[in-house]
Amino acid sequence: MDASDHSPLALERSYHDACRAALTGMVEGAQEQVAGGADVSASGADAEVLGYQFRSHAKALRELPEAPLFFGRLDFAADGPHAAEAGDHRGQRYYIGRLRVTEHPSAPPLVVDWRAPVSRAFYQAGALAPQGVAVRRRFGWAPGSKGDSTDLTGMEDEHLADADADADAAGSEAPQGGSRIVAGEIERPRVGPMRDIAATIQPEQDDLVRGELTASICVQGAPGTGKTAVGLHRAAYLLYTHPQRVQRSGLLILGPNRTFLRYIAEVLPSLGETGVRQSTVLDEVGRHPVRAEDGEAAALVKHDARMAEVLRRALYSRVRAPADSLAVPDGSYRWRVPREELERIVESVRGEEPPYAVGRERVRSRVVRAVQEQAERRSGPRNNTWVQKIGRSRPVSALVEQVWPKVRADEVLAEVLGDPDVLAAAAEGVLGAEEQRAIVWHRAPRSYKSARWGPADLVLMDEVQGMLERPEGYGHIVVDEAQDLSPMECRAIARRVGFGSLTVLGDLAQATTPWAARSWRDLLGHLGKPDATVTPLTTGFRVPKAIVGLANRLLAHLDVDVPPARSMRADGELRVRETRDVAAAVVETVRGALGREGSVGVIAADAQTGSLRAALDAAGIASAGPDELGARVTVLPASHAKGLEYDHVVAVEPAAIAAAERRGPHRLYVVLTRAVSRLDVVHSLPLPWAAWTENGLVSAPGPTP
Repeated sequence: MDASDHSPLALERSYHDACRAALTGMVEGAQEQVAGGADVSASGADAEVLGYQFRSHAKALRELPEAPLFFGRLDFAADGPHAAEAGDHRGQRYYIGRLRVTEHPSAPPLVVDWRAPVSRAFYQAGALAPQGVAVRRRFGWAPGSKGDSTDLTGMEDEHLADADADADAAGSEAPQGGSRIVAGEIERPRVGPMRDIAATIQPEQDDLVRGELTASICVQGAPGTGKTAVGLHRAAYLLYTHPQRVQRSGLLILGPNRTFLRYIAEVLPSLGETGVRQSTVLDEVGRHPVRAEDGEAAALVKHDARMAEVLRRALYSRVRAPADSLAVPDGSYRWRVPREELERIVESVRGEEPPYAVGRERVRSRVVRAVQEQAERRSGPRNNTWVQKIGRSRPVSALVEQVWPKVRADEVLAEVLGDPDVLAAAAEGVLGAEEQRAIVWHRAPRSYKSARWGPADLVLMDEVQGMLERPEGYGHIVVDEAQDLSPMECRAIARRVGFGSLTVLGDLAQATTPWAARSWRDLLGHLGKPDATVTPLTTGFRVPKAIVGLANRLLAHLDVDVPPARSMRADGELRVRETRDVAAAVVETVRGALGREGSVGVIAADAQTGSLRAALDAAGIASAGPDELGARVTVLPASHAKGLEYDHVVAVEPAAIAAAERRGPHRLYVVLTRAVSRLDVVHSLPLPWAAWTENGLVSAPGPTP
């Protein structure tokens, strides 16, 4: 860099170099803390805890992805009509980045974390409400920059405190329209995993991100509105704002499948948060490998909330009245507890509805207490050793096993599914005869140990396990693509967040499972958070207007109460192409797409993907499956498209996608909204809704066979 260059851009590059040097010092300082951590003057346990914290901090700094250290700057007014609004920040300048950078822990930061309170003005201030900000500066970095200062390519200023604010300042109310840097970042072609949006968060997104830890929220997000990014940034914000509470109680990210989790895996580390558990519901409840698959009729019943009552009845049918009175030997004496008193103990415990395993121990302790009271009336107090001896005595243990037998969750479920009589008794008045026949095993295994379990069975098993003993919970859970959760899956999540809070993300229009939610209120009730606030996000920043328009026409055919989406992007391309040779048209379309920047996703009905990959291979076009992130061309089944996005999407045979499953039209809605720049619809079969071609869509001629 030319030392004589004093242009604004050169000065900002120099400042970034200083920040980079300070970050290097922070990493080295953290390593020195680890090396000297054993010498702290604290007890052995405290020193171990402190050493662990030092190591964790050093590891997090070492693992930070290489990236620019700031993306924005706030200059607060020093004088003028808006200076009073600046408060303690009057006349101050702050650089905003993904993490705090400082030369010394006690020194003012060179870069302020985007989650810090002062940073909120970067996202919320506008010409109508400048919040004391005189100038908001945005920095433009070269695509894929790893943080070299020479990659700082431009900047733009919004003069918010100027009463005669120009178009740039007015654009601050909608930065995607007024900021070329924000627009360029949002529309930039992307290949590979999802990126963070810390530099482009919009005001309505920021409100959701910074919600209170104790508040459960639900985001009904139209395609391209950034609901997934909002959820991940909310997780990062909560970890920053409430580090001890959240880390102590735990934070969990739940996604619909492992492909989706791989796609979002780099977002939290890019924001400086590592070690957050990211999982699926099936991974959380899976106590056995999946070795079977249910038909749709059986799966519908097993995922129904009524199964919770069936399983509760089956479990507690094992609790029985005592067969006789109890006699407990104690040296030369024998203590007796009448049968009537034992019955009262069992009934009182059952009426308290504790977890099954807790109830079993309550019965034991109350029986022992009944014996203890007799002994103390006769010859005075008994010590703990005596109490423990009576509790472990053979007669007491035999009684407890008889009235409240020990049981396993898989044992209970195998009995329900394997014995029609047990199922009928537990399901009387709850499930109909046809529903019972749908779920009962046609050939029961010899024992629960040899049973072959399907995904729905594992959810049911978790329900029983939750009745046996409460699972360890989380302080906060972010649930993405929540519209596809079944009532029983929701109950599994609710058990893990009983005293915590939820961020629920989804789109009812993209609900594709047979048991998918029709309303957020019903789903939130099953999640145990019926009063959670439901907030719609309808403004899309990623999906172009033409594609959103097509999706909205399809939305009118879906049985959901969802407001139409709108897009802030006037660019983008949409073509509907009819052809007799679909494979040839797909090859031609993909070849044309490869002449432009960005990723290409070919999405078709599940049964068609193999032949399409073969056609591309034969044409010399390399393609990958959905699990291979970073590929230029991806061929994926429609059932795996949810949550993913591509610059150019080739949607193949919409009619086949719509006809492939019960909620096929919803699946098609998902497919059509995966494109963030260009969408080609290639078909030979009639389109599912003739209204599409009657509303101005132009079909391009296809190749002859």
